[in-house]
Amino acid sequence: MTPETQSRNTRALCELAPVIPVLVVGDAGRAEGLAAALVAGGLPVLEVTLRTPAALDVIREMAKVPGGHVGAGTVLTPDDAKRAKDAGASFAVSPGLTERLARACEEIGLPLLPGAVTASEVMRAMELGYSMLKFFPAEAAGGAKSLKSLAGPLPQVSFCPTGGVTPRNAPDYLALPNVVCVGGSWIAPDADVAAGDWQAIETRAREAVALT
Repeated sequence: MTPETQSRNTRALCELAPVIPVLVVGDAGRAEGLAAALVAGGLPVLEVTLRTPAALDVIREMAKVPGGHVGAGTVLTPDDAKRAKDAGASFAVSPGLTERLARACEEIGLPLLPGAVTASEVMRAMELGYSMLKFFPAEAAGGAKSLKSLAGPLPQVSFCPTGGVTPRNAPDYLALPNVVCVGGSWIAPDADVAAGDWQAIETRAREAVALT
């Protein structure tokens, strides 16, 4: 799967909803209920970060939910990518991009949404064939104003900004011509996940859908 094809696939996923929930889940027993609530609320694309020992099991459980598209976040190495795909991830998200990671995703057929924030990083990703990127850490890297400035010289690249995105600033990002969707962690707070309050999470998901 070439980087060009990967970007077509990740862009299609990003176009399904205005927000991709970024999830750090430590209990695989909560995974299926959480994914079902998010999908029911209108957010079918889910990013499970590889930041907990349970992350791969969480991906396996979430992949069972009809209508969902579960990806792995914080994919840093070829081994991360392989383990994520083996667990059922349909895409991968990385905070940056290396040639080794790009080659690995090409070889195993896993669509990658790589990160870039500077013009040079974006141009490097373009050289490798990527046109759909993650802008991370969005707020720390200058926020919507910084991302807007990239649209002028690099209009052929689209982004999913994550990192510091909230319900208050998400509309600023979504209004940009080079933004397809945003990624956010506010939709599934730890307290609601721990309590199994799926209704609260579904309600928050519906509110996120209405941000456009």
